[in-house]
Amino acid sequence: MGMVNGDTPGSGVALPDEQGPLSYRVDAAQGPVRLRYVAPPAYLTPYIGSLYLFTVSADRFADFTRADVPQLRFMLEGGGDYFFQDGGVAATPEVCLLGPTMGATRFQLDRPSRVLGLSLLPAGWLALHGGDASLMADRLCDMGGRGEVYRTLLERLRAMDEDADAMAELCWSELERLIRPPQQAVWKLLAAVDQWLMGEGSPRVEALAEETGLSQRQLARLTNRYYGAPPKLLARKYRALRCSAKIALDGESWQQLCDEGGFYDQSHFIREIKHFIGLTPLQLQTEPSAVAQLTLLRRSLGGDVAVLNRLS
Repeated sequence: MGMVNGDTPGSGVALPDEQGPLSYRVDAAQGPVRLRYVAPPAYLTPYIGSLYLFTVSADRFADFTRADVPQLRFMLEGGGDYFFQDGGVAATPEVCLLGPTMGATRFQLDRPSRVLGLSLLPAGWLALHGGDASLMADRLCDMGGRGEVYRTLLERLRAMDEDADAMAELCWSELERLIRPPQQAVWKLLAAVDQWLMGEGSPRVEALAEETGLSQRQLARLTNRYYGAPPKLLARKYRALRCSAKIALDGESWQQLCDEGGFYDQSHFIREIKHFIGLTPLQLQTEPSAVAQLTLLRRSLGGDVAVLNRLS
């Protein structure tokens, strides 16, 4: 696997490093980039997909993150800006809640940085934010002003050494106290939508309506609230994410995926991958960026972690 890092071509690949299991390093053109994943304990897997510690040593670093689930991020060191696919630009606060993203998001760090993040599944979004996710799609908010718990947690994390496991244990214990389970009807809907999104090809909204007994209008309202977008847009997003993983990790032919995935033609396939991933199929195949490689490796978290999180 070759790579191009942000704006500058490089020649590194993501390889396991010495900092523990599920820890990877890319020797990028601007300096080494590291990402360590930690899976949540079983009682939090319905809410949190994974915890990760992201480290960049370069004075300046830029790259794309693919369309994703919401992220709660603690800036342990450093700072920078997000450039959203709809043209919005926002500086990252020290405790940042990034809403669900519906396209590739460019970010730029203006100094060496360490970021501890947690990917939030829809139930986690409900527990920690509670609002309509579509209103926060491709947007962020400062969680430091939403309660002392987040500011205190940031300071405690900053005072810790580079032990991702110890940081994770602190996060699990603090966040567990904030979580209130949703009603059973919500769990049932989330399970149905997740299963529908993980299906192969291009899932039909009619099939989800039949499975849930809800009208398409009701489904749009509910998926907007919990996932940040209506079903058709979600189906496009997760179809692109599935295809990108198969191209970059499994070495499958993107031309064959185009034929099998319900795309109109190869031009449509390329546009969709570029929109949601930030790279063309050929770039994913031959020169994926550092962050593209590292985020794709979330799939390595294994069977105990929600499929929706491993994919996105």
